[in-house]
Amino acid sequence: MTHDALGLGRIGATAMMEYRTKEEQVADYLREGIISGKYPRGSRLKQAEIAEQLRLSITPVREALKLLAAEGYVDGDSYKGTRVTTFDPAASAETLNLRMILESQLVRAAVDNMTASDLRAIKELADEFEAAILAGDRGVARGVNYRLHRRLYDVAKLPQTLHFVQILWAKYPFDVINAEGNRGEHAVEEHKEILTALVNGDATTAMLAMRRHIESGWEVLKADSAKVTSVPVGVGS
Repeated sequence: MTHDALGLGRIGATAMMEYRTKEEQVADYLREGIISGKYPRGSRLKQAEIAEQLRLSITPVREALKLLAAEGYVDGDSYKGTRVTTFDPAASAETLNLRMILESQLVRAAVDNMTASDLRAIKELADEFEAAILAGDRGVARGVNYRLHRRLYDVAKLPQTLHFVQILWAKYPFDVINAEGNRGEHAVEEHKEILTALVNGDATTAMLAMRRHIESGWEVLKADSAKVTSVPVGVGS
């Protein structure tokens, strides 16, 4: 296996994180794919195809899918097949509140642990996100957005908190939110506010900026609630 096989050779991307196993690398690759819409809601994930794409054996892919099933990203088993979990709109409000609490904690801890190298990596991802939005490539932007948040939260060194956040992300309709209007352009500016606070080492401002960032997406969701309640299976954060 190579980093390029998992798409981890990208500047500022997931390659900068520390992993213990191949299974965790594959799980993170698939999480990004699900949140970005590469693997749409309700679509089937075929172990053999994923293994071939990543130039891996079936075993780490199978184990990665088990991890994702436990987190709520996928349903099914090796006999019936695995599908990306469909969106449950009833869970959104509770998920929002939990996200703000836990992600604020991660931001505070990240500020305490932030290094110059971490800041450079996060800024590179913010720039990559902005470039994707300007190019009109929302799918790429969603994938970069996942890596930006994941990279920032890894710095916090609170693995249990991050684990619970990843479970919440599995239930959140990023695809619906980011498909709307000027959401991407607004997110670019929100990322800049967060980054400025990180550069200044201002944990309080960074936490508030992150809460505003999450709430801003929620406002988009509320404004288009009719579309959310009719999200079809197969719609691709």
